Amino acid sequence: MIQRRLFVAGSMGLALPAWAHHGWSSFDQDRPLYLEGRATKVMWRNPHGELELELPENPTLPPDLKQRPLPKQSTAVDGPGLLAKAQLPTRRDRKWLIELAPLTRLQAWGVDEIKPGTPVAVLGFTFTGEKGDPVLRAEYLFVGGKTYGLRSSPA
Repeated sequence: MIQRRLFVAGSMGLALPAWAHHGWSSFDQDRPLYLEGRATKVMWRNPHGELELELPENPTLPPDLKQRPLPKQSTAVDGPGLLAKAQLPTRRDRKWLIELAPLTRLQAWGVDEIKPGTPVAVLGFTFTGEKGDPVLRAEYLFVGGKTYGLRSSPA
């Protein structure tokens, strides 16, 4: 019985890293990706909010992306530079896990809890070479006609 429990616990441990909290160093911050779709699952909890985003079959970059106004953050972020370099992922996954900011920061920005079915767009970073799971750490969140900076608190 003990061996079975250890096996189950070990198996669970193998499944967890894909959904675990990641530091910024895990992500390729020189290659911002733009994703747009609908939230299918939402985990509004600490250490940070997360959502599963389902992309359309043929994602595209919006023509106005480079001109979008961005809010000021307490940490310096070259938002216009990131928008100018934004690209679509090369991998064809339709579902991505989006890592948002901690709940206290989302509250500071006034982000309402996102509900499944909500249209959402994000600009952020995935793992170097798009290796591993389809995970994106959001730098900017576009929802409900508003833009939120997620690197730091509002300036």
